[in-house]
Amino acid sequence: MAIVLYGIPNCDTVKRARAWLAAQGHEAAFHDFKKAGVPPEALDRWIAALGWERLVNRQGTTWRKLDDATRAAVTDAASARALMLAQPSVIKRPVVDWGTALTVGFDAAAWPPG
Repeated sequence: MAIVLYGIPNCDTVKRARAWLAAQGHEAAFHDFKKAGVPPEALDRWIAALGWERLVNRQGTTWRKLDDATRAAVTDAASARALMLAQPSVIKRPVVDWGTALTVGFDAAAWPPG
């Protein structure tokens, strides 16, 4: 099964992850959140497998720019899902679907070698 890397192209972490995958000989399809949005069915799988807390990037610029009421309203999977669909940049990047597993963020030590 093909590897799919989800993110935004100008994200430094996504750039590093894509370069690492290429260097390891992994072919990965790239899904651009900015152009294609977040596939709702994929987001549901990610939430089920990883938990919404790991997916919401509370350290990022997008989260910090949200008003206090919006941030305070993210209290469960449903509210986090709604925010991630409306504001894809709030998702921690990259999300990688390895075909048999999912990972979020870039950690070369935890990723499978080429």
